[in-house]
Amino acid sequence: MISVLRYKIYLKMTSYWSWWWEVNNEQDELARTILTISVLALLFLWYKWMLSYTTKGKTSLPPGPSGLPIVGYLPFLGSNLHERFTEMAHKYGPIFSLRLGSKLHVVVNSMDLVKVVARDLDQTFVNRNTPIVASVITYGEADITFANSKTAQWRNMRKILVSQVMSNASLKASQIFRTREVKKMVHEVYTKIGKKVNINEIAFNTQFSVVTSILWGCSKSDEGMGSSHIGDGFHEVEMKIVELLGAPNISDLFPWLSWFDLQKRRRDMQRQLEYIDQMFDNIIEERIKANSSKIDGAVEEDGRKDFLQILLELKDQKDTPVSFDMIQIKSQLMDVIVAANDTTSTMVEWVMAEILNNPVVMRKVQDELTEVIGINNIVEESYLHKLTYLDAVIKETFRLHPPLPLLIQKSPDESCKVGGYTIPKDTTLHINVWAIHHDPNNWINPLEFKPERFLNGKWDYNGNDMKFLSFGTGRRICPGIPLGDKMLTYMLASLLHSFEWNLPKDEEFEVNDEFGFVTKKKKSLVAIPSQRLSDKTLYMG
Repeated sequence: MISVLRYKIYLKMTSYWSWWWEVNNEQDELARTILTISVLALLFLWYKWMLSYTTKGKTSLPPGPSGLPIVGYLPFLGSNLHERFTEMAHKYGPIFSLRLGSKLHVVVNSMDLVKVVARDLDQTFVNRNTPIVASVITYGEADITFANSKTAQWRNMRKILVSQVMSNASLKASQIFRTREVKKMVHEVYTKIGKKVNINEIAFNTQFSVVTSILWGCSKSDEGMGSSHIGDGFHEVEMKIVELLGAPNISDLFPWLSWFDLQKRRRDMQRQLEYIDQMFDNIIEERIKANSSKIDGAVEEDGRKDFLQILLELKDQKDTPVSFDMIQIKSQLMDVIVAANDTTSTMVEWVMAEILNNPVVMRKVQDELTEVIGINNIVEESYLHKLTYLDAVIKETFRLHPPLPLLIQKSPDESCKVGGYTIPKDTTLHINVWAIHHDPNNWINPLEFKPERFLNGKWDYNGNDMKFLSFGTGRRICPGIPLGDKMLTYMLASLLHSFEWNLPKDEEFEVNDEFGFVTKKKKSLVAIPSQRLSDKTLYMG
């Protein structure tokens, strides 16, 4: 009788927590585990909640919903957090707080308050409340994204990444990889003329080949250590990593339960790490053997070194301000290979979706491509800076569909004041970029897709204008902007100049998103290409 009653209570609870349970495929196992420890759990959580409740009135926290005992506001969030938080901002104001489990969260929704957090209090908000799965996949926060940014090691790691991969000189040196892979992409699409093409998939494969070539693919031939060295399973592994990074985890909201790993998030992420770690070990081992045997595999013919070679040399140096161990080398590779591939391919898909949904925009983009490049030529990187309308289309897509709508959470290392309210130490703070990008006080008719907003030339991705924060701002801004921007524009220009695109008549088209660590199109974009260039030989790569 007691077991039946417990099961009914469990079903009643899960019927409300839509955001929570819709991503969990192990409900039966989770239920049994929760019920086993339920008595002690409830007593402990009730104590924690009562403690926070009695002290709440003593501090001027931002306004917000009170929620329920023990679980806080968790049962009422819904599925799309960026939209839900924006709705709550309309009720509670540009900054509000809510408890999710035992954790206090604060959401900032206005450009003025973002300036306070990211500029005025940048030193205070430079660190993270790192989710457990993020700690796992980054080798215990040994990377740039989640590591403590006040350390000299973090500053050195970021400096090396920017100077060796993202600088103008490095981007110029890696142009051969981008040109080679984009031409391959065009040729592959040409072989599928008249057939359905998955836009995200072809963009991911192209970006992935470029990134792996820059990281460790120093050979100019396909027989080197580039993407073919990895195997076909990486796309699925990366998709799983991004999914887990965005999935709610009871262990993060109730840290004392983390030992149980109730939803198996840590276990699942550990499996993804093991796959990639083995891949890194194989690549690094081959590189070390090549170096020791003095085989021409570490350096290009022009003397340029790839990123892995540079990191290995830094590792072997003694008494230098910048040093790397093997874990830090792997974490650097992990940051680039995960972040660069998924975000870029997702944005190619979003831009193509918006263009296909707006025929007038499509015509303007292709008219510009014809004028700048010509119908008898293929796209080269030297043309990209002249494509001002395509650039505006891309920026408008970033405005409507920021890939990280809440950016990556911040956490103050000491209590501080924002907007007149107290933000306690270790609070999890979210910057709701989606709300800022859709705020009618910042943008006229914000729901309308209108690239002309960005034709005045004053906009960039560097976080200088708080109305437009697709990659964040301050010291934690994404370091991969130069490479991402170049590849995104190059792929889109090539796809749109080389082909006419039409939507399949037998499939329903929509531009709805699905919240996650990277917010993706809910339904993958599939389109049918046809030849646009006059000469077929231009498609041969």
